[in-house]
Amino acid sequence: MFGDIDQAFDMGAAAVGATIYFGSDESARQIQEVTEAFAYAHELGMVTVLWCYLRNPAFNVKGDKDYHVSADLTGQANHLGVTIQADIIKQKLPENNGGYNALKFGKTHKDVYSKLTTDNPIDLTRYQIANCYMGRAGLINSGGASSGATDMAEAVKTAVINKRAGGMGLISGRKAFQRPMKEGAALLNAIQDVYLEKEVTIA
Repeated sequence: MFGDIDQAFDMGAAAVGATIYFGSDESARQIQEVTEAFAYAHELGMVTVLWCYLRNPAFNVKGDKDYHVSADLTGQANHLGVTIQADIIKQKLPENNGGYNALKFGKTHKDVYSKLTTDNPIDLTRYQIANCYMGRAGLINSGGASSGATDMAEAVKTAVINKRAGGMGLISGRKAFQRPMKEGAALLNAIQDVYLEKEVTIA
């Protein structure tokens, strides 16, 4: 870690954040370090935010899909994250499902894919939230990399999916900050409008 909890507390921080790359060679160490740090942060009354990302070349199955964004695998990462006391989970928006089956790793059940989820992105995101103690720990999805002219539409779509699935927000860094101030502010305002709009409800 690049800092410690006492430093953050002394600076007046209300929250601390960390990243765990589940599946990486460093993940066991990261889980232990973050667990200890988050427990201490809670003793001091601070909020804890965890970036729960997957990182393993085996998750990108050649000729198939990139299961780094699979609902079942990211859902498991979320579950581990809330288990080590993350108050808020930051996760990539799911794009597919069936990572356990494709990788032939871990235990799952056919009902996960037939009854608990569909291919609808809202359902896939809802499965991520179910793995956050049924939403008791909030889920924030990432806005993704900037792709240019379609950034506004992509950001609004991601916000709608997150909100309708029961999520609590969207982080949009590169899409907003890698453009002129006026355009970036308009993009962030569009995201805010989604969460303020009462007609955009839980699906």
